[in-house]
Amino acid sequence: MQQISSFNKQQVGHLYLVPTPIGNLDDMTFRAIKTLRSVDLIAAEDTRHTQQLLNHFEIDTRQISFHEHNTEQRIPELLAKLQDGLDIAQCSDAGMPSISDPGRELVAAAVQVGIPVVPLPGANAGLTALIASGLVPQPFYFYGFLERKHQQQVAALQELQNRTETMIFYEAPHRLKKTLATMAEVFGDDRPAVLARELTKRYEEFSRGNLGELRDWFTDHQTRGEFVVLVAGNPKPQAVTENDDQDLPLTKQVDKEIIGGLSTNAAIKLVAKRNHIRRQELYKQYHNL
Repeated sequence: MQQISSFNKQQVGHLYLVPTPIGNLDDMTFRAIKTLRSVDLIAAEDTRHTQQLLNHFEIDTRQISFHEHNTEQRIPELLAKLQDGLDIAQCSDAGMPSISDPGRELVAAAVQVGIPVVPLPGANAGLTALIASGLVPQPFYFYGFLERKHQQQVAALQELQNRTETMIFYEAPHRLKKTLATMAEVFGDDRPAVLARELTKRYEEFSRGNLGELRDWFTDHQTRGEFVVLVAGNPKPQAVTENDDQDLPLTKQVDKEIIGGLSTNAAIKLVAKRNHIRRQELYKQYHNL
């Protein structure tokens, strides 16, 4: 059991993980408001966006930016403040910190040095969409955002095509058409799916059908707002058995995936994951570096 040994419990601060609304401000909890008012500092993904939330609830706590581009710089700074006894709330633009948003690295660093981490419950787009989707709600598999390049998406989806759980993805509106086309390509046109758009907002909308139908509809229509994409699990997964591919040398496995249509980098990533080795090691081996 991990114990706080480096610092006196009364001297260190607490790191609070505070969810924010995914659209409707009425979903902000009393506890979240109270926490943001009481802490010494708010580490926000986008201070301008969070300031609008703070203004709405008349919260005047000071902010500091904490996002994916300044993680290495900010974590030591925030840890030092926590070790000095300051309470800090970390929040993203919408929903849960760390879930397809910044936060994971800060939490891990805080835990490593014995800083108390206090999670608050709140809004989450994936679960909100799941319970209204009509698909089997549990078990489910949360993935989040896929890679942007087609071959990388194909490689990731091929790893998921035999999962029996309902799968949850996030996607931006300008990439939705291509992502749906790739999902239909890998999972098949007939796989049931649901798209949830603008959750908790005025124009909240659910589109239900199969991947082929959703792909075709969204090919001819404009899309706005952030999407949750829910895909039914595979009702007839193929048995996973040891195959000849895994008996091949790693470089030959990469070559075979490239022949199958993947880019070199996507093939290396897929083979490395399949064989439980570091991608960088296989990259050097494949390119004789």
